[in-house]
Amino acid sequence: MPDATVSSEDFAQLRELRATAPERIGSALAERRRRSVLRSDGRLFIVAADHPARGALAVGTNATAMADRYDLLERLATALSRPGVDGVLGTPDIIDDLAALGLLDDKIVVGSMNRGGLRGAAFEMDDRYTGYDIATMVAGGLDFAKTLVRVNLDDPATAPTLQATARAVTQAAAARLPIMLEPFMSRWVDGRIVNDLSTDAVILSIAIAAGLGASSAYTWMKLPVVDDMERVMAATTLPTLLLGGDAGDDPDETFAAWEDALSLPGVRGLTVGRTLLYPPDGDVAGAVDTAASLVHRDPLAAAS
Repeated sequence: MPDATVSSEDFAQLRELRATAPERIGSALAERRRRSVLRSDGRLFIVAADHPARGALAVGTNATAMADRYDLLERLATALSRPGVDGVLGTPDIIDDLAALGLLDDKIVVGSMNRGGLRGAAFEMDDRYTGYDIATMVAGGLDFAKTLVRVNLDDPATAPTLQATARAVTQAAAARLPIMLEPFMSRWVDGRIVNDLSTDAVILSIAIAAGLGASSAYTWMKLPVVDDMERVMAATTLPTLLLGGDAGDDPDETFAAWEDALSLPGVRGLTVGRTLLYPPDGDVAGAVDTAASLVHRDPLAAAS
């Protein structure tokens, strides 16, 4: 399958549309061709692109890798054109761009909700809901919601974030909108937030996040791949997507870890961003195809 391309003319039209006919952006999103969340194999592969809105522009040692919006959109267009890619996770600015460019037909659209805990800020743990809300996603025809749930037992800002997340889970369940929670146990280390990726910490984060809201019927988990994933997955009955995280030094090792975790009961697929959009060799299509083959054993058949 050839990669999708976005031309300079497409970008010119996007800028013009944003300036002169912004109402058409919402129409493009609402009128896109939709699909069921899960298809025949019951698996999902979502490309994530909600990092910039939280001030997280770095990939590896490149501190501004995601700063060029046109480059990011071109990489997303390539990823979304590959067989086995079910959808995209983003903030409204990203999703609006992709909708206006006509790249979201037959794709699951996941709206990112809380981006207020800016990376490196003194208020980072005050992770306010500054992106999508449930009502807007339902009205706009989005398919899924996503929240970040960092729990810092030493920071009082965790409490209102948990309360806001519980409210979002309750609203999502009432609207019958699936919502994925991405939980971490986090702490301040030398003025920055560090997530604890030990097995016990991930299990504790699941226990806390799974209990948020008045109903868990529509709640999914979005979890990192850590040691002893069998114990991690034994901690929840909720459907789970694996978090790709930052790219490591050895892509083959990363893919092997994903493959092992994808075989566990309850794991439904992957949600990966920078690792695939900015691979070390620059081959976005190749990295995406490798990941898709791990999620969907036959990516072409999974599209039916």
